[in-house]
Amino acid sequence: MSVIDTLVDGFDAAQQAMFEAIVRPLMFASGLGHLLEDGYRASAWLLVGLLQLGLMVAVIGTLQRRRPVEPVTDRAAVRVDVIYTLIHRLGLFRVAMFFLAQPLWDGLLGWLRLHGLAAWSVDSLWPGVTDIAWVSFLIYLVVLDLVDYGVHRAQHGWGWWWQLHALHHSQRQMTMWSDSRNHLLDDVLRDSVFVFVGLLIGIAPTQFLLAVALTQCVESLSHANVRTDFGSVVSRLVVSPQFHRRHHAIGIGHESAGPGSLGGCNYGVLFPWWDHLLRSAVRDGRYEPTGVRDQLPEHGARDYGSGFWAQQALGLRRLGGSVRIGLTAGPTVAGRRIDR
Repeated sequence: MSVIDTLVDGFDAAQQAMFEAIVRPLMFASGLGHLLEDGYRASAWLLVGLLQLGLMVAVIGTLQRRRPVEPVTDRAAVRVDVIYTLIHRLGLFRVAMFFLAQPLWDGLLGWLRLHGLAAWSVDSLWPGVTDIAWVSFLIYLVVLDLVDYGVHRAQHGWGWWWQLHALHHSQRQMTMWSDSRNHLLDDVLRDSVFVFVGLLIGIAPTQFLLAVALTQCVESLSHANVRTDFGSVVSRLVVSPQFHRRHHAIGIGHESAGPGSLGGCNYGVLFPWWDHLLRSAVRDGRYEPTGVRDQLPEHGARDYGSGFWAQQALGLRRLGGSVRIGLTAGPTVAGRRIDR
């Protein structure tokens, strides 16, 4: 038996034990006994989340202590980011998405199949090669990361979407917990695209789980308060903390063309290739302060909220203001960030 088979068997055994000891009793107690199959799948996400949290604390946390970019002075802001991380990594957000969005995805895919548009499968591209599990997984991973890159550019390029995504960039003390600091509506939009594409290209649930988990681990590291760029070779294969910190730099990672502009640099989520291919990469080795320009006193000192609920409410208010201005200003203005 190979090492991979041993790891898979160990994960399956742990998932079964968690389901029987925790998830199934909770489902029966909540009147959800008719969804046990879905609960079993959810227990895999819960187990992966717990493993991720352990990895973050043991490995990335150690790196932050040993090679920090800056001292952490606003620990209250970091604690709020921890709340976001727990919501996402322990599966609470995905449970909500299951009940809110799954019927929509199933209905849309059913409509596509009815009109002869079946899910595309990588396994059928090159028989004998792409039917090897790790080969097909790598192809799916690259495709999903390209989609993630496109979504990320839209979050920065579409004025209304930026009003939600700006919350993610408003963290002035970026740490490994900052990856999950997102407006919930922003996450709903991003995950809806991500999951729908995953269903459309035919990725297996286990491979999708692994792809998401791997991407999240790299994102936690790329947001970490760690002074490293992985070296000249690895940094061009995987997004590094220095590369992604440039994306979060005030007035550089966003609004790089000046106050009020949209755009930025270093959008890559897992792989930096897309930034180099599409000319959005900036590499200069610098570690700039993070945040959004309009947080600075000289640019209005905008408040993004100090607590979870305040941040969510202010995000919706920014979105509403952007939509109202866009409707009254017309399409030539709506694409720019004008709700100063």
